Amino acid sequence: MSIAAPDLDPLEEHLLDALRMLEPSGASRAAPPEVEELWRAQVDSRQADYAARWLQQHGRSFYTIGSAGHESNAAVSLALRVDDPALLHYRSGAFYLARAAQAGLDGLRDIMLGVVAASAEPIAGGRHKVFGRKELAILPMTSTIASHLPRAVGMALAIDRADRLGVESPWQSDAVVLCSFGDASLNHATAQAALSTSAQIAHQGLPLPLLYLCEDNGLGISVPSPPGWVESALTARDQLRYAVAFGDDPGEVLGTARELADWVRETRRPAVLHLKTVRYLSHAGADAEMAYRTPQAIRADYAKDPLLGTARWLVSAGRATGEELADDYLAARDDARELAREVAQLPQIATAEQVMAMLAPHSPAVVAERAAKTHLATSEPQTLAQAINLGLAAVLERHPNALLFGEDIAVKGGVYGVTRGLHARFGAGRVFDTLLDETSILGLALGAAVSGFLPIPEIQYLAYLHNAEDQLRGEAATLQFFSQRAYRNGMVVRIAGYGYQRGFGGHFHNDDALGVLRDIPGLVLASPARPDDAAAMLVTCAESATVDGTVCVFLEPIALYHSRDLHDEGDEGWVAALTDDHVPVGAGRTYLDGDDLAIVTWANGLHLSLRAAKRLATQGIRARVLDLRWLAPLPVDDILREATATGRVLVVDETRRTGGVSEGVLAALVDAGYEGRMARVASKDSFVPLGDAARLVLVSEEEIEEAALRLVRQYAAS
Repeated sequence: MSIAAPDLDPLEEHLLDALRMLEPSGASRAAPPEVEELWRAQVDSRQADYAARWLQQHGRSFYTIGSAGHESNAAVSLALRVDDPALLHYRSGAFYLARAAQAGLDGLRDIMLGVVAASAEPIAGGRHKVFGRKELAILPMTSTIASHLPRAVGMALAIDRADRLGVESPWQSDAVVLCSFGDASLNHATAQAALSTSAQIAHQGLPLPLLYLCEDNGLGISVPSPPGWVESALTARDQLRYAVAFGDDPGEVLGTARELADWVRETRRPAVLHLKTVRYLSHAGADAEMAYRTPQAIRADYAKDPLLGTARWLVSAGRATGEELADDYLAARDDARELAREVAQLPQIATAEQVMAMLAPHSPAVVAERAAKTHLATSEPQTLAQAINLGLAAVLERHPNALLFGEDIAVKGGVYGVTRGLHARFGAGRVFDTLLDETSILGLALGAAVSGFLPIPEIQYLAYLHNAEDQLRGEAATLQFFSQRAYRNGMVVRIAGYGYQRGFGGHFHNDDALGVLRDIPGLVLASPARPDDAAAMLVTCAESATVDGTVCVFLEPIALYHSRDLHDEGDEGWVAALTDDHVPVGAGRTYLDGDDLAIVTWANGLHLSLRAAKRLATQGIRARVLDLRWLAPLPVDDILREATATGRVLVVDETRRTGGVSEGVLAALVDAGYEGRMARVASKDSFVPLGDAARLVLVSEEEIEEAALRLVRQYAAS
């Protein structure tokens, strides 16, 4: 790579001039051995930022956010142990370098490999520039809006719980979780949820060894944080111990961080370190800082350079001269440029298959073998709610590391009694209530899942998921992808949903919007309708989460929880005895054997379609009904088989017409080259209203029957 090294920029010129002017003072300042490690990490972090900008200017790197001005976070790294799990802010480069050096690893090379998206990058393999490495107990976080904070709460809560329950954990029993974030991110709902949850947990006296690090540079891209706001926000919760340190005084940062970390480790209570920093080199590569900051304001921050603060400490302690440190900086600059030239020639990911190889894998044979060890068979018929309860009990019995939690699920047993009795049977350590915040519930699951547990969180209603869905999309589903499976967060998220409830309606209790879930790569979406399927599918999800680290969402149709009948009152057509039969991920189930029409549906649609099929039979039309059971991945082979067998397929979609599941079913048929007749009937593009008006927008038996007759008769006429 023949690109000349750039000239020094004003920040570097100021730093080098200031370094050369440093002379020992009369009073020597003591410095611990770590001060040299601190200097090395800070300098290398600054050089990584300059090298990244240099490469980007020549089209050899990609969008990257630097750490310049934040290098005092290296002192926080040195205050912790290498095996303390850390979830890092995107400006925590010096933290990463300090920890890598402690472990004898080349952190600078790791960062530069990420800058050029090289496939040899050790954590994401070129899929993203992140700070992470299994050997350093650093999980790769892609968040820019503090969405990793709820996970950190879950990790901290899980550490002592794992020790108490005898669950094997990757973290030491006295570990401290470090979670860093920026001052602007503090305003995000996820950050506030995490801080609030931390305070409530601490208020209850539960162990939560969590150290928050707020790296406060006073800016959110171009918008200044209001003076005093960050301190006010961080000190508003008495349950969180608060301390502040200034990044240009590394001795203060190291001492304060060490004192806080030791306190958290000993007391198992949460704390927050408010680290005052500056931001150099603009927000990100394409950001023009001069557009919103005056030259005077930019130059004024040069005096707060954390590298200069460490240099003063070294010189005062007689460990180096200013000239030696300036020469060291320039040598590091040359080394970083040479490393940049080298890594820029390395290959990137070459195929889509390689990109997607790190999405949640599927090991159906292993899952089936493990599922066979869970016995579900009953002699008495069960309702859907009873079957789910039995399935949960079986999973909790088989997996001592399984946790069941959510709003009202413990003593009460859930709004619909689905979890009744499990708290008494398995104890408060494994079945427990949470605070009423879906972001925190999913965050607890994310943290528990990387800490040795199999979490089974419950979201009380589907509509309540939407304010927390990023915990699934941006955190849960991406972890294996951005860590090359070094980290996994397998879980089973139970969600009560869909419409058709009687006497308890309205949008928030009858939500049928699944589009937000169906397009998340790697997510497994289960939606049983029948009791015997529900228990078996729950076991399959639990084993998939354990074997493959799969993130499963288990959608439960509320209206069918306690249903017993199918066609007539007292026919008991919707209860079933449970069997030990395994239900693989992505396998549908066919009812009836008609050859005139295939009806493809799921959940409430199955109940409606079976009733409609009986009415169609009285008119000479014999239908078969395919229950999808799995909405991601769809049982495409089953769909194509049943559609081909009849030449006519009707998709009954209880979700909305726009963005509903039927769009995916019909697209799968087209992609497979299906040439038969296709039609669909779906719920209206409307929110579900209260009372009987709900029936006006939800799919009905009559609509199914009419659509089926129309499809069959049109085909016959042609």
